[in-house]
Amino acid sequence: MVQFFVVHVMTESAWARPYSWARNNISDLGNAHCALQSEPEPRHVCSPEHGLMNGSFVALGVLLVVGAVLTGGALWRRGRTAAVARLLLAGAGAGFVLVGLAPADVDENLHVLGALLIMATGNIGLILAGSALAERTPAPLRWGTGLLGVAAVTALGLFLSHHYLGLGMGGMERVAAFPVLLWALAAGVRGLVPRTAPAHAAPPRERLGHAG
Repeated sequence: MVQFFVVHVMTESAWARPYSWARNNISDLGNAHCALQSEPEPRHVCSPEHGLMNGSFVALGVLLVVGAVLTGGALWRRGRTAAVARLLLAGAGAGFVLVGLAPADVDENLHVLGALLIMATGNIGLILAGSALAERTPAPLRWGTGLLGVAAVTALGLFLSHHYLGLGMGGMERVAAFPVLLWALAAGVRGLVPRTAPAHAAPPRERLGHAG
């Protein structure tokens, strides 16, 4: 996940005209051609390092799918809710792959499908994940996951209805798209933190041996 944000900054820094997180879509970084875009908001798009950004989209998507498949009992409860949440989050990963393989100015239909998989399927998966994470998962991560999903779905509705609340088109899109990434990063960090086993009392024989 970290690679995505690093590549994002690298790609936007290559723009001759300054890239704006408020005025530009995330997908503008992956557009293959320089042009004046009129929808959903007028803006000039020219991303010299679009290939790098699209490669990052694909890598991110593959990692999300692999993570959703492999985490298993280490992160999730057993049951249907967890299975559906993992499937939806894997769908978000597939969406990132589509976005990377089909830039918006090359195949708009596939690109829009990918974006919807990320911001609709993935965010619904987050809402479900809030009640599907294992009991051993820290409580802030469990309830925070559900809240992230609700906030992201709300932001998606505002983005699609062109209500940006002062954040701009790009800003509201990020509120809808980034929660999945932030959650995946938090879950990954949690997985790297070693869980300490509870201390147990020495067996009776061992205690007797030391006493003798």
